[in-house]
Amino acid sequence: MNNYIDSLQWRYATKKFDSSKKLTKDQLNTILDAVQLSASSYGLQPYHVFVISDNEIREKLQAASWGQTQITESSHLVVFANQTTFNDSHVDDYLTNVALTRKLPENSLQEYGDFMKSNLTPLPDDIKNIWSSKQTYLALGNLLSAAASIQVDACPMEGFDAEEYNKILGLTDKNLNASVVATIGFRSENDETQHYKKVRKSKENLFTQL
Repeated sequence: MNNYIDSLQWRYATKKFDSSKKLTKDQLNTILDAVQLSASSYGLQPYHVFVISDNEIREKLQAASWGQTQITESSHLVVFANQTTFNDSHVDDYLTNVALTRKLPENSLQEYGDFMKSNLTPLPDDIKNIWSSKQTYLALGNLLSAAASIQVDACPMEGFDAEEYNKILGLTDKNLNASVVATIGFRSENDETQHYKKVRKSKENLFTQL
């Protein structure tokens, strides 16, 4: 556990990446495994993740990210796109996956499926959009922790024009919306922010134990 805390102490929101350094296939797969294994409400994972290394696409996305250099200097750009809406079929697809993975008859999951549908399907689309967007942040948290654990730098980013991202990546027609992004790679020696002392609330101010 101490190694995990040490990794979190080591990480910071990297502002300048060394563009000459790229993740190995194993490093990238470790991070993507962590994203795949992320918790989500009901286990539905109502999002899709784009892992972008193509320079031309990233240049277009940089223009939609207020010119922030991490978009193009990092090894990879990861875009978490939440489902803007969903219906019973999405729950059914999930239950089919559960049945196949756990070797269960699908009808044994009907009660659970009906429970999920009764709670989720009637929601207005704007609430569905908010709910699914929140799920992407759980996956983002796993990405940041996993990257730190293998000494890969990352920067979570909300500073971008989601509508432009949606146009560039063709997300709208897929009922997806760019929710949050992360850049991953290796810090530049010239990134002064790596030397800043980490600032967090004290435990006394942050936690209340009852």
